Amino acid sequence: MNLKQLEYFVRVAEVGSFSKAAVLLDIAQPALSRQVRLLETDLHAVLLQRTGRGVVLTESGKRLFEHAVGILQLVTQAREDLEAGRDEPTGRIVIGLPPSMGRVLTLPLVQGFELHLPKARLAIVEGLSAHITEWIATGRVDIGLVLNPQSQEAIEVQPVFEEELCLVSPAEPEQRDGELEFLRLGAFPLVIPERTHAIRRVIENQAALSRIKLQIAWEVSGVPSMLDLVRSGHGHAILTRGAVLASGHSEAFGVRALTRPRLYSRLFLAISATKPSTPLMRHASQLLMELARHRGVGVDHINS
Repeated sequence: MNLKQLEYFVRVAEVGSFSKAAVLLDIAQPALSRQVRLLETDLHAVLLQRTGRGVVLTESGKRLFEHAVGILQLVTQAREDLEAGRDEPTGRIVIGLPPSMGRVLTLPLVQGFELHLPKARLAIVEGLSAHITEWIATGRVDIGLVLNPQSQEAIEVQPVFEEELCLVSPAEPEQRDGELEFLRLGAFPLVIPERTHAIRRVIENQAALSRIKLQIAWEVSGVPSMLDLVRSGHGHAILTRGAVLASGHSEAFGVRALTRPRLYSRLFLAISATKPSTPLMRHASQLLMELARHRGVGVDHINS
């Protein structure tokens, strides 16, 4: 029994056909069949049973399949670990992005990996910041961008950039952008994201500290929809100035920075505090931070 025979056996079992497996493995079907027969001879067991539609695993085959998959995975991990020891960015990495960041960063990330990390494999998942930090803590995601994360022992964060939060209102004749004290925010009906969103937590935490009651008129989590409601006179939103500029209709809104205190939407790079660093992790983190900082102005920070 050797690794090549195990690989051939697993692939045949996965696709349920010698002919399909031969195409995927780029090997002649008779040679593939011969290797599997040699494996069966060596183990003194029938592993695959032919049917009218292909092949299925026997009971012995099912037991070997579980072992074989684990063995092949360990071999892959060992190879990646040795390559990582040569400081070569190889292997697979999963990056988590908030939905708005996904729209902005997916293409440049893929292009960056093709150019700078050609031996690495990239997977991108999208989710709220709270979900991304949970995925990093459990190992589903390797690194991610998160907004205003809550402190967790299992997560290490590094600041990327920050933007001031502003009250966004319908534009009025001769209106100029200015500032608004946070204590006056209770006088405005708000179009605001749901409680799971990072900006909502920032606003409500400060409202509690300032002992003011917010008027929540509508709970809407998408920036375009929020701005449509504001422009139609259904309330006021709390967004970054960049989000308004990115809408392409900034002339339709008045934007006042919140003061005393000033509030910020802060973007962080998050990684596991317990997972060992690898060359791929370091290179991917650097690339992600550079892209996020370069494209930070105007990014929609609500889908977080």
